[in-house]
Amino acid sequence: MYYSFVSGATGGIGRAFAIALAKRGCPLFITGRSQGKLSALKSELWNINPSLKVESYLCDLQIEKKRKELLAYIDSKGLKFDRLINVAGVDTQLPFKDYTEEKILMQIRVNAESAIILTHELLKRRAKSMEIVTISSMSAVSPMPYFALYSATKATLYNFFTALHYELKKDGVKVTTVLPGAVPTRPDVIEQIKAQGVWGKISVKSPEFVAEKSLNAVRKNKLKYIPGGFNRFLNFIMKIAPKRLVLRFIAHRWKKLRKDAF
Repeated sequence: MYYSFVSGATGGIGRAFAIALAKRGCPLFITGRSQGKLSALKSELWNINPSLKVESYLCDLQIEKKRKELLAYIDSKGLKFDRLINVAGVDTQLPFKDYTEEKILMQIRVNAESAIILTHELLKRRAKSMEIVTISSMSAVSPMPYFALYSATKATLYNFFTALHYELKKDGVKVTTVLPGAVPTRPDVIEQIKAQGVWGKISVKSPEFVAEKSLNAVRKNKLKYIPGGFNRFLNFIMKIAPKRLVLRFIAHRWKKLRKDAF
């Protein structure tokens, strides 16, 4: 038996992936930072599919010691994986001068380091074939003033997993990087989307949409997937527009917004 590993499973997108996979009858291994939320999600998954195999493990992925304990637990159970969904992330949004060192390290470790390390380790514990989905962001398409650290970590994921897509082709591993735009997950995110008016409305896609379409994309071994026609159009425009103009536009839109909810 092979499991689908979902990091950040108790968040909006992670939960959507877990539910989508439960409906398909895929055995699941879920992680998160809240034991209460993990237990509630397990109950929800069993309501969907009472016979579903579900393993869970409480883990703060920014902490190396905790990641090693997670891997030791996996090995103690002799678990192997045919799917890895890297979702866990920190979306703190502040001018860089307003960060603390602790928050800088947290965002780098959760967004980039943990996804790369988990991928490296679970590739050692994989089935003959494997699918890897990693949630990056439209923020990875361009540097983002006032959202600089988040966009940089998401660009790291995009660049790394794009390269991995080609490295692992011959090994039976499919790798797709997903670049969502606005996704209504937590209440603060929903309010921020509303505050963007029409722009937010036309870019938004639900967690369920992102999860289902991403699973379809990795099955076809697509290099990347951008949910929503408007977001794909925006990606094209940002590629061809002068970089200075793009940066000025982003800075104007984001300089007054702050998000420190993680």
